[in-house]
Amino acid sequence: MNKALMSWSTGKDSAYALHQLKQLKNEFDVVGLFTTLTASFDRTSIHGVRRKLLEAQAKRMNLSLFILEIPYPCSNEGYESLMKDFLVTRVVSAHISHIAFGDLFLEDIRRYRETKLSSISIQPLFPLWQQKTKSLAHEMIDQGFKAIITCVDSKKINDSFVGRVFDKDFIQDLPSDIDPCGENGEFHSFIYDAPLFASPIPVLVGETVKRDGFVFADLLLNE
Repeated sequence: MNKALMSWSTGKDSAYALHQLKQLKNEFDVVGLFTTLTASFDRTSIHGVRRKLLEAQAKRMNLSLFILEIPYPCSNEGYESLMKDFLVTRVVSAHISHIAFGDLFLEDIRRYRETKLSSISIQPLFPLWQQKTKSLAHEMIDQGFKAIITCVDSKKINDSFVGRVFDKDFIQDLPSDIDPCGENGEFHSFIYDAPLFASPIPVLVGETVKRDGFVFADLLLNE
């Protein structure tokens, strides 16, 4: 059976992609989560989630964490160099042949991943590729995937959406030109409960911080 990692953002799309991947029981053995952390903040890149919350997710799914720590700021060239070295020394050396992603429809992102991974003989997987995002968002909610919005792009949607629960009211309130899954970077999320988890993660929404054109809600582990 092929050993696979899930590229893990801590959010709903990667969680639902993992859920879909696990349905292919005879094809892939998902052995861990692959995540980048910004070292100076000790938080996941982009989503801004604390390490302890990431660890709580992995623990509830009984999965190992493969963490690449990156500096802030980090140039694209520096990121690619660190990533390639990490994949070769940690992933390929562990005989992992596939990495799955929660991408939905952005062709340039998919091509980028395919190109970079092909040079080190890792195959990318896209379990959610080209699914209709509005129906997909509702499907996630109906299946019991519960998330909180951790970050919004202030240039695209109102700051008031940060810290909200990703539910049907949230989707209904989004402007009509905003993708219901936030695939264009409009918002990012943290999954705190799902059928994948042994138990929910108790979280509190802390202070809101503005940085680099984005608004972040600081989530705190409440246990």
